[in-house]
Amino acid sequence: MADAVIFDVDGTLVDTNYLHAVCWWEAFRQHGHGVDMADVHGAIGMGSDKLLDHLLPDDRDRDADDDMRAAHRSLYATFWPRLRAFDGAADLLRACAGRGMKVVLASSAAASELAALRAALDADDAISAATSSSEADESKPAPDIVSIALERAGVEPTRAVFVGDTIWDVHACRKAGVVCVAVRTGGICTEDLREAGAVEVYESTADLLRNLDHSPLAAS
Repeated sequence: MADAVIFDVDGTLVDTNYLHAVCWWEAFRQHGHGVDMADVHGAIGMGSDKLLDHLLPDDRDRDADDDMRAAHRSLYATFWPRLRAFDGAADLLRACAGRGMKVVLASSAAASELAALRAALDADDAISAATSSSEADESKPAPDIVSIALERAGVEPTRAVFVGDTIWDVHACRKAGVVCVAVRTGGICTEDLREAGAVEVYESTADLLRNLDHSPLAAS
């Protein structure tokens, strides 16, 4: 059994990916950029700096980047009181902790956003540690956040399993040397997650919970 399980939060434990997509789409629109919603959704999971470079032209006015980030933060904050954890998410964390695994949250969210996510999740009793974007030099798909989570857990990469929902989670894990299990709660198809390198893909956190004892979390 793994010594630690590291969880992404946005889109993995809390239903936020499409909210982020809408808020980025509107932030771009406010600053004169028309980006298809499907493209925005595909980039969710990247840090905001990489997301902007991924979606917007290289020759854009980069002086407006901070304003677009601020617009996204402001728009997304209006949803904080209504955030909803996925069915089975809190129970999954408690089941992992109950089996003796350290549970660490590895979030690309800022500290204030992470607090709202944790409030929606309501499972602090099962969480050993958490990271936020302010602690990482580079955002996903760089491995920094995963590496910090490993340090917080006090385990080697081979003794941990990461649970995420996007290909950017999987890429970050590969660079950090950590096995990644994926859930489809973020809206990414099984084929894309497996192609990125996920060792197993589950339909939801509830599905992973039902199959926990036969999953890579228990088999590591």
